[in-house]
Amino acid sequence: MDAKRILRFLRAVAANNNREWFNANREEYLAVRADFENGIAQAIPRLAQIDEGVAHISVKDATYRFYRDTRFSADKSPYKRHLGAYIAAHGKKAHHGGFYIHLEPGHCLLACNDYCLPSDMLTACRNEIMGNIDRWLECVASERFVRYFGRPGEGTWNSSKGFGLESLKTCPSGFPRDYEHIAYLRMKDYCCWKAVPDTFFDGDRWLDEMMKVFEVAKPMMDFVNSVIDDYE
Repeated sequence: MDAKRILRFLRAVAANNNREWFNANREEYLAVRADFENGIAQAIPRLAQIDEGVAHISVKDATYRFYRDTRFSADKSPYKRHLGAYIAAHGKKAHHGGFYIHLEPGHCLLACNDYCLPSDMLTACRNEIMGNIDRWLECVASERFVRYFGRPGEGTWNSSKGFGLESLKTCPSGFPRDYEHIAYLRMKDYCCWKAVPDTFFDGDRWLDEMMKVFEVAKPMMDFVNSVIDDYE
């Protein structure tokens, strides 16, 4: 990908987020979007090497509209300030977790798994963690996982890394308050992410580096997906 061109365009959108400017620069948008989608087309077969379930996913399945839904937002800017793709075996709208690629000036990142689970699935995940804590810790407490993503509640979406976007302040109802690994039960999602520099996506080498990140995250995603798939 020509990440410099993509990010330059996204910076311009952020500074000129209106329909008049966008319509005057539509050709550049189409070129940038095509370049981004070509990168995603390259990423899908690479990810299928570790998750064969995504092999059938098309670029259209994984990418999003650039136009914002402003109906319920105080921010009426019509366009997003980023390009993203969610490569997930069951599609973008399913709860089955997948791989997310995000390009935004100063906030590029790679993320893995689903960040919004219904309460019944979340409770089931917590029970599965307690019932198989040794296997869970192998997934999320390894040196490599902690180095890439950190521990529960240590980061925010704007941090250099993170594991879990939200956590309860107290123990979830029905679970033991004195449980040794309570931090994992307090989590309200099991999304992990790693920020990357704006130069990360330049050229083709990013595909190899992407695989290194997602290979570390995948065992955790598989653990959670094994629970979610009983509900979908």
